Amino acid sequence: MELYFPTDLGEQLAYCSAAFTALIGFLAMFAPGYTYRFLKLQVREGQPEAYAEGRSAGGFYLGFGLVAILLAQPMVYLALGASFAVAAFGRILSIMSDRGSVLLNLLLLVVQAVLAALPLLYGLGYI
Repeated sequence: MELYFPTDLGEQLAYCSAAFTALIGFLAMFAPGYTYRFLKLQVREGQPEAYAEGRSAGGFYLGFGLVAILLAQPMVYLALGASFAVAAFGRILSIMSDRGSVLLNLLLLVVQAVLAALPLLYGLGYI
């Protein structure tokens, strides 16, 4: 199996979404403290289990992004896009019900919406 960069625009955009997902996962897995600081989360003193949760979630993002890149199949891109779409919906619920309409939440909603749209549009054949 060889790694290649796609030639058509739609697949390139889906590929970039998967690569960005893998990058996010890599950062969360190997730098959970910085990730928590960026997300404005705190780990309680004496409770390092939160770092394990951050690393685990980062590993999931890293693995999902890498598999999408390596397999480069429309159905895998659809799964990636659908996952980000559901995550964006969860963020919308949080903004509406938890009074979480702060700038960071809105910015991350836009990022999740873009990361959902690119692979979905390619997987469904729109681009």
